[in-house]
Amino acid sequence: MYRNTSYLLLSVLKSRFAEKHSIWSSIGLVLRHVSTTNTTQKRFIQSFVKPINCRFDFKHNCCLTSRSQPLLRQPSSQTGFQLNQSIRRSLNTSHTMAFTTDQRGQQNSSDYRVFIKKGDTGEPVSPWHDIPLFADEGNRIYNMVVEIPRWTNAKMEIATKEPLNPIKQDIKSDKLRYVRNCFPHKGYIWNYGALPQTWEDPKHLDEATGCKGDNDPIDVIEIGSRVADRGEVIKVKALGVMALIDEGETDWKVIAIDVRDELAAQLNDVRDVEMLKPGLIRATYEWFKIYKIPDGKPANEFAFNGEAKDREFAEKTIAETHKYWQELVNASSNATDLDLKSTTLGNSSKIDNQNAIEIINQRQESAKAVPKPIDDQTAIDKWYYITLP
Repeated sequence: MYRNTSYLLLSVLKSRFAEKHSIWSSIGLVLRHVSTTNTTQKRFIQSFVKPINCRFDFKHNCCLTSRSQPLLRQPSSQTGFQLNQSIRRSLNTSHTMAFTTDQRGQQNSSDYRVFIKKGDTGEPVSPWHDIPLFADEGNRIYNMVVEIPRWTNAKMEIATKEPLNPIKQDIKSDKLRYVRNCFPHKGYIWNYGALPQTWEDPKHLDEATGCKGDNDPIDVIEIGSRVADRGEVIKVKALGVMALIDEGETDWKVIAIDVRDELAAQLNDVRDVEMLKPGLIRATYEWFKIYKIPDGKPANEFAFNGEAKDREFAEKTIAETHKYWQELVNASSNATDLDLKSTTLGNSSKIDNQNAIEIINQRQESAKAVPKPIDDQTAIDKWYYITLP
């Protein structure tokens, strides 16, 4: 076992250093494959970390410096455990607001829309303005509107300039947008969507990124194991955030996990993602870096050199974008091209249920429309082989 463990450690370190990952992530990968109750393995691990002025605390599962400061900890700290226990109690006892979808128009066409309705009453709502940001504010659990299920290619988004803000397919140069498959990926590699009641203000210059907002709700990538449905509203906790600089604008990407996922209790910060889903953060960086290259555009840039910031930073960013949204709907922000109609907010843009139903009924029910064939099947079938700059 000692010999096998040493080979495992050396091989992991070699590969992780080649990818410019930290030594702590490498050790963490190995610790999940060895038994820390085995004396021989314990001795080996301590001998490895001693030359770098560290020791491994097997009681608390973390590497310590000579000053007893933790450098790496296995996932799910006591605080995280207590939080997740509270989350589970909340999910089991509190009223859950469910939502349904009403699809209109012809799929794979520019008139296709996905409207959102309350599950209990069938009343239409805006997924941007009417769905609360928080599913459980006390436990910092957010609602996420899924625009794009994992492994699909159609670039769907909340239509911020249309009444009731349905989900629609983005259009560029009069063509429906599809994300190309950049090898080895197929479509989007996570469930992709947005947090309601947030807005990245295009007039606000972000101090951290040096760029203004992109005029959209803040984006979320949900890294759980289940493939979600388009228009589904799921409850997530934020783990971290990346800052994409897209054509000179700040485009935040919140990293989140569905609270009902099997690993949700162990994922409490971005560092846990690297330990439990090794390679995903790197793959996420690469995906966003290159996904526009097949369309003839340059590689995207990132703030913070592509580093994923932690949960605290992410929640602060979400809070800021929620504040900008509040200013928007309360008319303290002059963004006249955005549609602010809602059915629940008590402001000047509120419409009644009948008016909301009429907006939806202007479009043909999708069940009565045969899906349109995709104009260019290679848009979702072809693989592109790209080398990072």
